[in-house]
Parts: sequence; C-alpha cells; structure tokens
Amino acid sequence: MYLTTLDPITRDFDRIVRRAFGPTAGTAFRAALPMDTVRRDGEVVLRFDVPGFDPEKIDVTVDRGVLSVSGTREETKTEGETHVVRERQFGSFTRRVRLGENLDAEAIEATSHDGVLEIRIPVREEAKPRKIEVGSGKELAS
Repeated sequence: MYLTTLDPITRDFDRIVRRAFGPTAGTAFRAALPMDTVRRDGEVVLRFDVPGFDPEKIDVTVDRGVLSVSGTREETKTEGETHVVRERQFGSFTRRVRLGENLDAEAIEATSHDGVLEIRIPVREEAKPRKIEVGSGKELAS
C-alpha cells in the first residue's frame, strides 16, 4: 500500500453514521478536501478538489512521511443577504496522507488548475516493477 489517509475523525464519524442509518447515510458530510489517488507510470498522483481556494492560500508540506494539504476558502459576504440554503463549507481545511516508503518524498511536485490540486509523487526506482531473467537451470545441475 502506498498511501494511508490520516483523517480519523471523518473516518470514525462516517463509520458511526453508516452503522446507525445505513450505507448511503452521511453522504452530505463529505470531506472538505475530497481526494482521488491514481497510480500511473512511475508515480502516484493525488487530486484534491479545491474550488474557490486561492492557490496562494494552499500549503503542501511533507514531514516524516506524512503529506499535509492545508487551505483556506474565504466566504465573501454581501450586506443585506440572508442565507436560505447553506451547503458550501468555508474556513481552513487540512488533509493528511501517510506516504509509503516506496514513494520519493523529496521529489514531490504540486500544481493547481481549474479548482483541482494535483500532487505527483514519484515511485522510488527500487520499488518499480522490473523484469527478472529466468535461467535455463543448467548451472544448478553442475
């Protein structure tokens, strides 16, 4: 396993809600920074939804094998407005992901485009799949 999310409060809350109200319950309580992870040619890519986040206010750090993504989405308020429905979340958010030893934390790259933060983490060379030559077995017979 290359990654482990470190969001125990959300994980435990989701588990409790699903146990109490069924498997589709709790879908309104999504993570503030939803994440997809994919593995592609020699790297792992994490994609976070960050709509409305100023890229200048997104911090990506790695410390002792834990990648942290933090950001702040500020609400713009107009005088005279009264909320009728309020589903969007504002404020500061953080997601933490434990990186496996097979990933090169020194070579992480991050970009933000169209409300998606993409973090690319190369797989260490020694962890990449490689072809093993199969001998004929004649060497073993002597």
